[in-house]
Amino acid sequence: MKVNSYRDLLAWQLAMQLTEHVYRATGTFPNKETYALANQLQRAAVSVPSNIAEGHARSSTKDYLRFISIAMGSLAELETQLELSARLDYIDQPKLGELLAIADELGRMLQGLRKSLHSKLVLLP
Repeated sequence: MKVNSYRDLLAWQLAMQLTEHVYRATGTFPNKETYALANQLQRAAVSVPSNIAEGHARSSTKDYLRFISIAMGSLAELETQLELSARLDYIDQPKLGELLAIADELGRMLQGLRKSLHSKLVLLP
């Protein structure tokens, strides 16, 4: 399948799905967390598809790789914050498991994308 837009990327699509889930999950957090952990989770979640899209729009493979790396960092941040949310009993274990499973799959996709981009970079003259 030819990728004409970042919207065609399965990694972007899954990142958007994960972001939707995070927004729904943080909607049940205590009010005191609205501008704290809930906001941090939302920002980390939004960062993942945003960086995939921005990287895809860049004119060089090197830049694209950098943005994929940022997306991977945001995903790790998100996973950490989800774990903390569960420890604070803001997210139940089944929901945590669901979100972490999506994050794990997305992480594998991003690794694959990074590997593919890196191989293109190595082949460039």
